[in-house]
Amino acid sequence: MNNAITPPESLREAVSRLNTLPAIPKIAQEILSLKLFTDKGERSLLKLIEQDPLLSAKIIGLSNAPLFGEARKIMTVRDAVTVLGIKRVKMIALSFAMMSSMAKCQTGLLNVQNLWQHSLAVAIAMHALSNFMPDNLRPLEDEIFLSGLLHDIGFLVLNHIDPKLSDKFHARLAVEDGRPMAEIEAEMLEMSHSELGAELGRYWNLPEAIVAVLRYHHQPGDARAAAWQPLVMMANIAERLQSTFGISERAEPDISIGEWAALGIDTSRIDEIKALVEKHNQEFVASFT
Repeated sequence: MNNAITPPESLREAVSRLNTLPAIPKIAQEILSLKLFTDKGERSLLKLIEQDPLLSAKIIGLSNAPLFGEARKIMTVRDAVTVLGIKRVKMIALSFAMMSSMAKCQTGLLNVQNLWQHSLAVAIAMHALSNFMPDNLRPLEDEIFLSGLLHDIGFLVLNHIDPKLSDKFHARLAVEDGRPMAEIEAEMLEMSHSELGAELGRYWNLPEAIVAVLRYHHQPGDARAAAWQPLVMMANIAERLQSTFGISERAEPDISIGEWAALGIDTSRIDEIKALVEKHNQEFVASFT
């Protein structure tokens, strides 16, 4: 059933009615319930993925990306786990299942493949940042990957609720290439993609840390994001390090010394981090072209 709405109902009115948003996919519920690092949990995860051809193809395709440096050709989900790791496979499978459930209707001018690539690049960049952070500040790997992979799911929410408005919005983005996305959102939409994504996250009962990233990844200085730092700041910086990859959000690229310091990162390593993220982006381009 297509629950998409049409004007004159507003976005804010629409999201206040929970039945305008799709339920969390059954496969995502099953993945969330699994306890990894037990033989039964890992076997169950692999079985779930193998039963979904699209999900299997996504996991296997990603494991063959140059980014992960595997010389041999990966042909099975089980082999993909040896390259990506079981926790990373779980987060990628979970996010792909969630995003796919939002993209079942015609997506018009929203390029879902570009959105997926951008989201994956942000998740990988967040993980790279975490490797330069002190242990006492580093979030859980599950939180890093899931928040990065889902941070922009609000674009899919907009398209689900009002496809025509979504098309108009993305058309404006294409024409007004030099303007910050936030300005165009403020002019055209009652709710930003960040707000819409957070509404979906709450509806799906996602962890509060993930919802905070969805809501504040463009506003990490908001006092309401303080309890979920440094995860929110990590998403913000990761996106700004590659703000034109996949989907351009035209975020301010200059990252202050204070922002790096908020992650506990040694500022003498900033150039090293930027070079690493750029290398990853080049490998992403090679993987998806």
